[in-house]
Amino acid sequence: MTNIEVNRISRLFESDSGPLLSVYFTAGFPEINDTINIAAWLEEGGADIIEIGMPFSDPIADGPTIQESNTVALHNGMKISVLFEQLKGLRERVQIPVILMGYINPVLQYGIDRFCEKCRETGIDGLILPDLPMAEYIDHYKERFEKAGLKNIFLITPQTGEARIREIDANTDGFIYMVSSASTTGAKSGIGDEQIEYFKRIKAMGLQNPALVGFGISNHETFKIASSYSRGAIIGSAFIKMLQSEGAKELSVKEFVKNIKNPR
Repeated sequence: MTNIEVNRISRLFESDSGPLLSVYFTAGFPEINDTINIAAWLEEGGADIIEIGMPFSDPIADGPTIQESNTVALHNGMKISVLFEQLKGLRERVQIPVILMGYINPVLQYGIDRFCEKCRETGIDGLILPDLPMAEYIDHYKERFEKAGLKNIFLITPQTGEARIREIDANTDGFIYMVSSASTTGAKSGIGDEQIEYFKRIKAMGLQNPALVGFGISNHETFKIASSYSRGAIIGSAFIKMLQSEGAKELSVKEFVKNIKNPR
């Protein structure tokens, strides 16, 4: 099983699949038991990667939309132990790469070795922990994550210096999460000249890892622009807003993905 886990993300990026769409949603939102259904419907709708958010009481990098989904999920009773119970059924319904995204503190409270083992057991392929420092990752977590078949994905922003980007590129083998602006999630809609210059700069660096663009991707147009400078893009706040307004409905989830990737 470990080999499958190690290779799911790699296999996707090694393929010729063209623009890749990763969709983020918060576990336990809008209802506590929606997690697996939403993941399955995303894949059926055409998503290439799923990012499941582990709700946290102080999600500092996230804008109001995702913050609110965290609050609702926590109120619903979602926590890491509940999430892993739900994820036991994940691989019966979902074949594409699945990443857990969240903050390091709840993971440490749960227990890092226990967390990694549960990820391996349930078929999780990677982690995005934005507040995990690089040095700490290399010294204390890299070996544990790799043993569990987990790829650790780092974020870069327009303010990230070249030396730091090179260091990140050397210490990850999944993909690089290219944050399109210095704002919080959902704060910007659209991609301007400043972002385009940043995308061009990163592309010209010839990094060994592929990149996906996140923050500010909300529709087919922004997905298409971001994908012309990277392997694809990540959508979070726009999908959460749809779930807020319509609830977790199969047709709505599938239509959302289709409208981002291949609108009629």
